[in-house]
Amino acid sequence: MTDRTVPFTKEHIGTGSVRFPSGAPIPSITDSSVDPYAKTRIPKEAQVEGLMFWPQGPGTYPGLVILHEAWGLNSQIKDFAARLAGEGFVTLVPNLYSRQGGMVTGNAEVAAALEARINQQGLLQDINSCCEFLNTRDHVKRNLHGVIGLGMGGTLAMTFACQRKRLRTAVAFYGQLPSPVSLLKDLYCPLLYHRAGADQSVTDEQVEQFSQAAKEYGKRVSILTYDQAPSAFCNDTRPDSYRQNDAEKSFEATIKFLSECFRDTQ
Repeated sequence: MTDRTVPFTKEHIGTGSVRFPSGAPIPSITDSSVDPYAKTRIPKEAQVEGLMFWPQGPGTYPGLVILHEAWGLNSQIKDFAARLAGEGFVTLVPNLYSRQGGMVTGNAEVAAALEARINQQGLLQDINSCCEFLNTRDHVKRNLHGVIGLGMGGTLAMTFACQRKRLRTAVAFYGQLPSPVSLLKDLYCPLLYHRAGADQSVTDEQVEQFSQAAKEYGKRVSILTYDQAPSAFCNDTRPDSYRQNDAEKSFEATIKFLSECFRDTQ
C-alpha cells in the first residue's frame, strides 16, 4: 500500500444512483426539480443508469467516467470508483449492461455472452452522454473529464478516446487494443495503457504496432507492462487473477498520470 496521503477518506465520499437519457440533451438539476412528471414520465430515449461517487468537500473536481469489466457493475468496480473519488475526482460508473437488464455475474461463460451482445456504438453514445451529464453537475469542472476502463471497459475507453474531442485523459487497464491502429489518428488526449503481460490475447506484435502508430501520428501513449500479471490483475474479487503488488503499482501510476493531465486546468 502507498504511504501517500489520500485527500478524502471513505467517510467523506458521497454516493448516489443516476439515470439520464442517452444521445439527447441532459436535463439540468433545475429542469428536473420544476418538472412534476420527471420521475414518472416514460422516456422515448434509451436511458443510462449507473452510480456516482464524489468528494464531500467545497469546490469543484475533475470528472471520470469508469467503465466496468465484462462481469458487470459489481462490488469491485464500485470500490474502484469510490477509491478514485477519494483522490479528488467525481466518478460516474454507467451500467454498460442496462440494455440487457443490468446483469452482474461471476460466471465466465455468462460474462462472455453478455459482452458478445453489447452494441458498441450504443455504448459509445452512452459514454458520451455520461460526459455531458457531468457537465450539468455543479461540483464537477466543466469539460474536464477523463475515462478509465478495465477489461471490456478498457477497450471501450481507448475507442472512446479516439472520438470525443473534449476528453482530457484516458486510462485502460488491460483490454484489447483498438483495431485498426489507424484509429489512433483521431486520439484526442493522452492515453495510458496498463498491459497484462501474461495475457496472451494481446501479443507483443500488436503492442509494437500500436506503439509505432502512436509515434507516427504524434500521439501521447504510455504503455506500462506487468510481466507476470494476467488480465484482471486489479480485480481483488478474483483470487486466480488478482496480483496485489501490480494492482497497487498500476493505481499509483494512474493517479500520477491523471494529475499530470489535469495539472494545467486545476
